[in-house]
Amino acid sequence: MGRERKFHLEHFQILGSALINRKRLVIDYRARGTNELSTREISPQRIIYYRDNWYLDAWCHKRNGLRSFSIDAIKDTEMLEKKADDIDNKLLDIELGSGYGIFAGKDIKWATIRFSPERARWVAAEKWHPNQIGVFLDNGSYELKVPFSNARELCMDILKHGHGAEVLEPIELRKELITIVDKMQSLYKR
Repeated sequence: MGRERKFHLEHFQILGSALINRKRLVIDYRARGTNELSTREISPQRIIYYRDNWYLDAWCHKRNGLRSFSIDAIKDTEMLEKKADDIDNKLLDIELGSGYGIFAGKDIKWATIRFSPERARWVAAEKWHPNQIGVFLDNGSYELKVPFSNARELCMDILKHGHGAEVLEPIELRKELITIVDKMQSLYKR
């Protein structure tokens, strides 16, 4: 389960109005990963609710591509009189909706994760992705296959299961988790 983050209602109202009126926006956006504040001109496409938080899918004119913006990370917003560019819903789903979580993309890989029998009871009842494939194994463990393009959110969800989850493939994802676990371990050495 996610954690709800606070956002400015006034920004949400401006975003909704821009969507309805098909107008471009200028936003000041703080990227969590880099803590960088940038100003973007965007054409809003849709607002989505995912894991207790709101996101704006938009065409970013600065990056010349589709992006998903966490609404709580929008620090300022202004609606412009310019008409917003319209992006086909199929393209939105391909670019932003095909992989795991909110950080989706076109370069889809599949992860195979094995969960211990204890964690299997939890994970088998969860929907990680609409296209997931899950199967109970003879020993009571559970093997889950999910598509992903950006490992960030997938790693966070795997790590919340601690030693009850093991990534079997792809090897790149497994290596990324090993790096994260090694860094965590160095924090807790006595």
